[in-house]
Amino acid sequence: MTELIFASKNEGKVREFREFLTPLGITVRSLNELVDVPTIVENGTTFAENALIKARTIAATFQQPVIADDAGLVVDALNGAPGIYSARYAGDHDDQANNTKLLKELNGVVGDDRSASFYSVIVAVKPNAAPLIATGSVTGRILEEARGDDGFGYDPLFFYEPMQRSFAELSASEKNAVSHRGNALRKFMKEFSQWWEEQQ
Repeated sequence: MTELIFASKNEGKVREFREFLTPLGITVRSLNELVDVPTIVENGTTFAENALIKARTIAATFQQPVIADDAGLVVDALNGAPGIYSARYAGDHDDQANNTKLLKELNGVVGDDRSASFYSVIVAVKPNAAPLIATGSVTGRILEEARGDDGFGYDPLFFYEPMQRSFAELSASEKNAVSHRGNALRKFMKEFSQWWEEQQ
């Protein structure tokens, strides 16, 4: 069985990746399952740069193949914020604080002007191999108050028009079918097997 490290402590993301990868015989270990995990300095200027920083840092430490992602919310009325700072928009990975800040920043912005997109970049790295990179996105708008109890991050505020529900009102399978991460992961998996074999 193939084992990979997913360079994240976010159990919501870990669950989503396992839904895709476990049926393929791939064991996914998160950073929560490892000891002596190094500090990862995400000082890139794009989602792709930050994903590569995470993957390469963990791969160098544990000498194993690593998958990492970087994702975020881009709000048009906020000139692209929170963007690459989505997880730490109001501090350090505090979903409630991030959502509260987002609503405050959008106070007075109404209707279609609350348009936003989620972006995701997924990368895989291993020794002596070119990285595999896939991207995905989904568009929606920011609600004026949270809706739904599932999901994580900005999901309760992200309204997906085709389903007329927030991401936090969707089941895991419904969300994976349309989400930025789901779209990126489907592209990623189309190329993953060939990439893996070529780099053995």
